[in-house]
Amino acid sequence: MASRLLVCAALLSAAVAQIPAAPVRVIVQTGRGDIEIEIDAAHAPVTAANFLQYVDRALYDGGRFHRTVRPDNQRDKPVKIAVIQGAARADRAKEFLPPIALERTSATGLRHTDGAVSMARGGPDTATDEFFICVGDQPELDFGGKRNPDGQGFAVFGRVIRGMDVVRSIQGAPASGETLTPAITITRMRRVAGPI
Repeated sequence: MASRLLVCAALLSAAVAQIPAAPVRVIVQTGRGDIEIEIDAAHAPVTAANFLQYVDRALYDGGRFHRTVRPDNQRDKPVKIAVIQGAARADRAKEFLPPIALERTSATGLRHTDGAVSMARGGPDTATDEFFICVGDQPELDFGGKRNPDGQGFAVFGRVIRGMDVVRSIQGAPASGETLTPAITITRMRRVAGPI
């Protein structure tokens, strides 16, 4: 009897493991309007879980969009991109989570298309709180792309489903080089309840 229960438990665990994680929606509130993001935990589970922990711990509340990358401010870069970059509250850095493993687009199947949400990083396996949103398709940010010299790309984990007008407004805001002046405050970031 006990062996049958173990077999049933193992089969149930295997079946549950194959059920894809349901997408989670997150609202990013800014002074320029709201951005609604759909998080893809099924294809990028490590990156999605990391981002959602920052959301659930309210570490993005009072954070900021601090960087805009557009054609007029990256003249010296051979590979051009268009993104805005956000970060959690710097004064709460002691609460930040350890860096996560890079979920490459070659493994997840996700791509840096218009509205894609992805983790910023220095080297592979260094992403923590900073994320960016693509403005237009950005294939050079995928695995094998040339924007980052290591060719490993960045980890897409979601997409904007509402509020690309807000993203474009932030991207076009005044900047000194790539630094937004002033930064755009993330007032609040929360999961959205209910079915998608």
